[in-house]
Order: sequence, then C-alpha cells, then structure tokens
Amino acid sequence: MGDTITKRDQINCKNEYGTLKKVVLCEPQYMEIREVINNVQKQYKHENIDQELAIAQHRNFEQTLKTAGVEVIKLKPSKDHPEQVFTRDIGFTLGNRLFISEMANPIRQGEEKVLAHWMNKHNIAYKKLSTDSIEGGDVIVDGQHVFIGISHRTCKSAIQSLQKELPEFKILPIQFNPKYLHLDCVFNILSSEEALIYPDAFDPKTVEFLANMYNLIEVSESEQFTMGTNVLSIGQKRVLSLPMNRDVNYQMRQHGYDVLEVNFSEIIKSGGSFRCCSMPIVRL
Repeated sequence: MGDTITKRDQINCKNEYGTLKKVVLCEPQYMEIREVINNVQKQYKHENIDQELAIAQHRNFEQTLKTAGVEVIKLKPSKDHPEQVFTRDIGFTLGNRLFISEMANPIRQGEEKVLAHWMNKHNIAYKKLSTDSIEGGDVIVDGQHVFIGISHRTCKSAIQSLQKELPEFKILPIQFNPKYLHLDCVFNILSSEEALIYPDAFDPKTVEFLANMYNLIEVSESEQFTMGTNVLSIGQKRVLSLPMNRDVNYQMRQHGYDVLEVNFSEIIKSGGSFRCCSMPIVRL
C-alpha cells in the first residue's frame, strides 16, 4: 500500500506524462451526489451513483495501474466525504515538492486532512496551502511550466502565492469557462509535443497561446461531457481512457499512443475521470 517510499524518490513529478511509479487513489465506497457541485452532476442527480458498480470500476482501474507497474497508495474512504474518489484535487506534486490543497467547496473540505494524515504517518514532507482556495484539477505541470486554471475552485490570489513559493517555475494562469469545473476537464497534456483540448471552453487568444506550445488534439462537445479530456498518462505513450470516447481514442492512437480503455462510466457521472481520480507523487 505504498509503505516502501524512500527519501530519495518519495516525491518527484516534473510533468504529466513521465512513467508513473506511485499514485494516490481512494476507493469510492461512499461516493454519491449528495450536493450538486458541477454541471455533470446536474444530469445525474436523480439517478445518482451505483456505489457497487463504481467500486468495481475503480478496482479495475487500480488493477490496470498495478499491471502497468504502478505502486498504488490508497487513502481510507470516509462516509463524510462523498467526493473523495477525486484525489487529484486534494493535492499536487510539482518537481520534488508536494502541496496539499485548500478545498473551495464545503462538501469537500476535510478530504485534505486524510491525505495529510497519511503523509505525516509516512514522514513525507508537504506544504499545506491554506490562505486561498486552489485545487489540483486546475494544476498541470510540464517541466518548468505550470499551467493553473482560474476557476470557481482556484482563485488568482492562490496562483500568485504559489508563484512566490516556486520561483524556479513559470506559472501560467489559464482563464477558461468555470462551468467546466477544473482545467483538466478541458485541457490535458499528453507529451512535450501534444495536448488534448476542448477549445470552446477558452477564448481564441488562449487557444492560440496553447497551440503555439503544443499540437492540440481537439475534443468534441459530447466527448468533453464524457470526460474525454480527462485521460491519465502513465508514461511511454500509454494513456488510460474511456471506451465510449471513440473519437478521442482514435485520434490519440493516430498520434502513436497506446490507449488502454477502462470503463469508468459510473464514476464520470460525478464530473471526473481518470486524471481526477489519481494524484501522482512519483513519475520518472
């Protein structure tokens, strides 16, 4: 369960696509749409979440990671935290430093304490961000560049504070339509050369700015809704994606990616997919 982390490699994450070695997950034992906090949940609030199916799909996701050689760290689920499966938001690793987020929505506050408890237990250093709200779904790293979405969950003052904390990085604030919750729901880096984007979430100048840095693979409106942008790269051009997102998967394969299709249909009803459900702490 991740107890073998050494001082040398306990924190190391310089991009979104290096070979994933250690990742934090949390099983959706108590997952439910208790309070609608994003647009996707609005569509499923009456149907809600089949917890048994969500757990089965999450375990398949976990096994896929383990089969690929990833060490999985599992946080203890709490009935007080129905959104806890989305571990990406509660923390993020930039280089050799791990930050624990300040959660914006009251229904998610307290999740970060579970992560901090695990970190303290295993004597792993971290920085708790506690002045202004910032969530890991808005933080995307590629070398010295850190893209941070300005959303209802991450505010400008938090981004400014992080820049002071990390002078060695170039922080790039990215404005997008906040109805899409987090930046990784509309933009996701696949490699040093390519990224997924749902262009309608941005103004044309932002799309042009990103297009000057990456070859952008566009995601359609329907596949954005089914979290087509929210894939998880695990290194060596291997990417976890939902089978229902056929066009995204086809385009990634055309660019040479090995797309590992995992059914996550129940979990995406709450507005997040593979990237949202994983918090990498070691990539090599």
